[in-house]
Amino acid sequence: MPASQGKMPMMTVSVIIPVYNEAPTIQVLIEKVKATSTAHEILIVDDGSTDNTPDILSSYQNDSLIKVFRLAKNSGKGSALAEAFRHAKGDILLIQDADLEYDPQDYPKLIEPILSGQADVVYGSRFLGDPHRVLYFWHYLGNKFLTTLSNIMTNLNLNDMETGYKVFKKECVQNLTVRSKRFGIEPELTAKFAKGKWRIFETGISYAGRTYSEGKKVTWRDGFAAVFTILWFRFFD
Repeated sequence: MPASQGKMPMMTVSVIIPVYNEAPTIQVLIEKVKATSTAHEILIVDDGSTDNTPDILSSYQNDSLIKVFRLAKNSGKGSALAEAFRHAKGDILLIQDADLEYDPQDYPKLIEPILSGQADVVYGSRFLGDPHRVLYFWHYLGNKFLTTLSNIMTNLNLNDMETGYKVFKKECVQNLTVRSKRFGIEPELTAKFAKGKWRIFETGISYAGRTYSEGKKVTWRDGFAAVFTILWFRFFD
């Protein structure tokens, strides 16, 4: 259950990076994460990449800050996160996508509500006023629909349920069984945070979205799967 209000002691941070075929961006992203000096450990889960990503990650094998895990075959973001949750040692877990859409410079504002004792979970919203790249209207509309449906089912008032920036105390997922293998992990975590009555905060972040030609992987099929996931974890799980 949520901790009582008050100043929190020094807490360690595990940055979790699920990655699949992100050779053009992964090295830049790792250096950006390291430059923040926020992470006490960086856990990278290679979700069965078939490009040059494994070779790039192997160059970090002697870096004491970085731990690399590899799934035998591509199973999805949810599977990669489940693997990382099992190995993370930090008091705070921070999910970081590998594609440079999300900026590690936002770490302080994401972590602060937890460090100050106000929150157990923090979502980084792409729609709360910080700079963001203007892209697909239908993606925006789909995101708003999924967030609204999730809010109806969880009785939360999130602005951006599907955000890739989710930060939370390790205890929030300590006894959690991850069932979603792909992008359904976003509504699944949200439903379980709500059921656990964890204190959830939301803060604005910058966002530089990608086009499909630049490697974006979410499709309309994931949107339909998210609807099923939201309903499943409200009525059946």
